[in-house]
Amino acid sequence: MRAGGTSIGAWVTIGHPDVAEMMSMLGFEWLLFDTEHSPLNVETLQGMLQAMSYTEKCIPIIRVAWNDMVLIKRALDIGAYGIVIPWVNSKEEAINAVRYCRYPPRGVRGYGPRRAALHDPEYVKTADEQILIIVQVETRKAIENLDEILSVEGIDVAFVGPWDLSMSLGVFGQFDSRKFREALDRVLDACERHGVTPGIACTHESVGEALRRGFRFCTIGSDVSFLKLGAETSLRAAGGNPRKA
Repeated sequence: MRAGGTSIGAWVTIGHPDVAEMMSMLGFEWLLFDTEHSPLNVETLQGMLQAMSYTEKCIPIIRVAWNDMVLIKRALDIGAYGIVIPWVNSKEEAINAVRYCRYPPRGVRGYGPRRAALHDPEYVKTADEQILIIVQVETRKAIENLDEILSVEGIDVAFVGPWDLSMSLGVFGQFDSRKFREALDRVLDACERHGVTPGIACTHESVGEALRRGFRFCTIGSDVSFLKLGAETSLRAAGGNPRKA
């Protein structure tokens, strides 16, 4: 992404190491473990991150439940290479998000890397530069404050949550509406001005358009959606008629 390239990943919400292990070997550059809207907890997550150890080509990223110093610290200490921070709506919240991810003097992250430093004696020296800091853009207020938010040094990605953003704009789920599309254009323009990578949550059906528009950090679905899609495809091939889940 620093060189202007595109990076593709997927959501993980099912709390089993088999899921993380299998998905990490498929070719995704990263897996995004969701603790905001799924039942995943830190104990389960650590085992799932350990299950990814067979591949060095797919990195673990964790979406914390809130812009909270303790939640971010715990996610990093078990080995997350990146943090997605929801609901960042102001410059102050963006500054806090970065500070929570960094060690003093640049931040306030407490020392105790535990698993994160287990195989990396240089971890504390390099973590501040290597940890990916991703703030979510998912409200009207965030759109209005984009330049202030993205001016904060240390933010790597502005990641659009389309469902929450469309809801905040009053056009819930209307992703072709003028209001929503104009908001996406504002994200892309602000990212260009501030040297931040634009990202968005997609499906396998919508990712093509997102990439054409200029988004470069994209999810293309989740473990649940892939499971559902695969089962439906197999059932249709056998002459069945999948029910709506």
